Amino acid sequence: MTTSAAISAILLAILLGAMIPGPSFVMVARNAIGLSRADGLATAFGMGIGGITFAGTALAGLYTLLFAVEWLYIALKVAGGVYLIYIALRIWRGASQPLSMQEGGTRATANAGRSFWLGLSTQLSNPKTAIWYGSIFAALLPQHPPLWCYFVLPSLVFGVEFGWYAVVAVCFSSRRPRELYLWARVWIDRIAATMVAALGLRLIVAAGERGI
Repeated sequence: MTTSAAISAILLAILLGAMIPGPSFVMVARNAIGLSRADGLATAFGMGIGGITFAGTALAGLYTLLFAVEWLYIALKVAGGVYLIYIALRIWRGASQPLSMQEGGTRATANAGRSFWLGLSTQLSNPKTAIWYGSIFAALLPQHPPLWCYFVLPSLVFGVEFGWYAVVAVCFSSRRPRELYLWARVWIDRIAATMVAALGLRLIVAAGERGI
């Protein structure tokens, strides 16, 4: 397989992985609906930067260390699980708090910078995403990729991650999804919190397991 073909396969695999609903999807959709389109896009941008981080780590071969040192792998899973549960608790507690609405029925942007960091931290706290990247790169990337690959591939990964989640943010920040969210906000937020907490608990319980 040529380097170009390998990169295409890697990008396709990453796109398919991003499209599987998980904590990243939940965070982007919730911020886009409950806060604003700008917050959703800022969260998506954080996901893209997280993708660059994962790609750079994979290119540096650091996942080899992760697979070789079992306690580090377990610690990463537990830490990621604990963080997701913390985020879930924040969503649950905020579900019943009133929203301050602007004219036109949209909530004021809470803080684009805060939404960005929430997106980035949510992406980086998910060990399954890290292992997904490591496995894909190990399986598809040539053992000694050309120098240009170290600069081009992370940028393309950012485009895939940010592009997908930007589409999610735009779709979920439209008028009809927002009206539906406002009508059933408490239940939607608590369902989202339950999903994120369940993912966190699953990571902690499975901390001693190998694989994705």
